[in-house]
Amino acid sequence: MANSSPQADAEPSRPLLAFTMGDPAGVGPETIAGAWANPTLLECCRPVVIGLASVMKRAVAIAGVDARVHEIRDVDEAQPAPDVIPCLSVTDPDALRVAPATIDARGGEAAYRSLVAAARLAIDRRIAGLVTAPLHKAALAKAGYKHPGHTELLAELCGVRDFAMMLYLGPGEQARSASGLAIVHVTLHMSLRNVFGALTSDAILVKTRLAHQVMTLLKGSSPRVGVAALNPHAGEEGLFGDEEERIIRPAVELARGEGIDAQGPLPADTLIASARDGAYDAVVAMYHDQGHIAIKLLAMHRAVNVTLGLPIVRTSVAHGTAFDLAWQGKAETSGMVEAARVAAQLATLRAHDLRGRPADSKRATFKGGNTR
Repeated sequence: MANSSPQADAEPSRPLLAFTMGDPAGVGPETIAGAWANPTLLECCRPVVIGLASVMKRAVAIAGVDARVHEIRDVDEAQPAPDVIPCLSVTDPDALRVAPATIDARGGEAAYRSLVAAARLAIDRRIAGLVTAPLHKAALAKAGYKHPGHTELLAELCGVRDFAMMLYLGPGEQARSASGLAIVHVTLHMSLRNVFGALTSDAILVKTRLAHQVMTLLKGSSPRVGVAALNPHAGEEGLFGDEEERIIRPAVELARGEGIDAQGPLPADTLIASARDGAYDAVVAMYHDQGHIAIKLLAMHRAVNVTLGLPIVRTSVAHGTAFDLAWQGKAETSGMVEAARVAAQLATLRAHDLRGRPADSKRATFKGGNTR
């Protein structure tokens, strides 16, 4: 049975969140260091870095942040402050020797160890959630790990089968619904030629449920979910493909039968425009770029990556390791602050949700995924 900690279980105004360092060759450490200079970070959460203190010290120097890195031995020791960055070192010291902007197995290993350590802390309820800096998929593979990214790795660590990547924009000019805009992806890190074989009515239904569940949490009432078509013009009555009628529409009808306010399949271009204007709270996209391109054009640095279906809260920036900017003092930090804000919001809502449920259900997967 997992141990709980007063840090995570108490009702603090600011949840304890772990920030994983990501690949030390990329912008991850800099985004965390730079975010520390933004007052919003410590206003919304109590952050602690999981990675390597020596790498974070270098990042603080590059970012020009007036704070010192304090190495700790346990997350319970974390006392974050505007001028103090607590860091739990869990990676090999060789991570400091990784050259900037290089695909290095040591960088992949460092990112992996940071993520696993943080995930275990969250699963054991020692922390309220985690915010991840980018890892490099090729470096991860070079280190010997088969996972195509954070999403799949976290799903395996948590033992869940039903999960999804969501890109989320909080309410604002680019997302005019009062609850913001979520885009949930049915297929993710795969070639386009493999998307057609991977799309099934069951997969679409699972992602529609997850979109409905998380946006119900954020909205406080039943959200409106738009399900995207796969083909141009939603197949144009079968002229451009029949996946809409064979695969997508049956999933939408099943979702509606479960009480989900789902509409579709709808042409992706007009669906995203309508969702931006507030007609939908969530969009279910059929493949990676159908969702990613749209939301990054709307607000590249406000978008937050959220993993759905886990028993833990996990958010991330919506960009990658950005080797072209790494270790030059040019890293954009607003995305990391927004990822922290959304993680803190979800952690607080989840804590309230768990307190209202029976004791024997409190370790169930967060809002709907299945556990093994």
